[in-house]
Amino acid sequence: MAVVASRCTGLLLPDLRTSLAGFRRGSTPASSLSLRPRRGRRRMGSLACVAPPDSAEPQTDDQATKDDSTEDKAEANSTSQDAANPIFPNKDLNRRIALLSTIGAVGLFASRRLDFGDVSLKDLAANATPYEEALTNGKPTVVEFYADWCEVCRELAPDVYKVEQQYKDRVNFVMLNVDNTKWEQELDEFGVEGIPHFAFLDKEGNEEGNVVGRLPKQYFLDNVVALASGEPTVPHARVVGQFSSAESRRVHQEAILGCMVRPGRREPKH
Repeated sequence: MAVVASRCTGLLLPDLRTSLAGFRRGSTPASSLSLRPRRGRRRMGSLACVAPPDSAEPQTDDQATKDDSTEDKAEANSTSQDAANPIFPNKDLNRRIALLSTIGAVGLFASRRLDFGDVSLKDLAANATPYEEALTNGKPTVVEFYADWCEVCRELAPDVYKVEQQYKDRVNFVMLNVDNTKWEQELDEFGVEGIPHFAFLDKEGNEEGNVVGRLPKQYFLDNVVALASGEPTVPHARVVGQFSSAESRRVHQEAILGCMVRPGRREPKH
């Protein structure tokens, strides 16, 4: 028997139209028909009809391809718009970035100077404790007699700076330039004949020893440690290495005076 699937009810219904048509055309009268009772009730089949979430019809492969190409075009257009209209940071942010970069560059330059030992005598003099203050603040003192033209003084400056940074809280570091006539009395008092001349004073201002000229850094460091620890003496009390003569300062002073005072040339009288 032909079967028709009902989409609305989900039932399988027998096609009765064909049977009824046969009765109408057939020669057998309706009275001759005998109805036979069925031994069992025949259950009609059912069809499960699952509807999609939306009523839209399924897409074909061509439609799916078109949709994908449309989405790609939309993304490409969005990307091109973003590239055409970039977001620029505000001016305050740019200033802050520039300021931080400058500070970082200065700090890096300073650290590189210290790492490579590029420390000058002017750096030491700028960080030095004034001599008058050192004699009255109750701390031991290292007095360095130096000159800007002294090669050994310039050579030892990085080592002196490193020790100074380590012990400057417990020991005074004083710099006296021998070219300055203000320190003539101190030059005679400490017997300075060569530079660099390092005098090591206890907290009362009494000299415990001195080191002159180019010597290993350990000599200078040992004496500073002894002062910082309050030792009654320093381990290297009288040591002399290669130095520049203090008498050379007179030559430099005369050269400076000669540059400052130049007598005018007189025209001969006729």
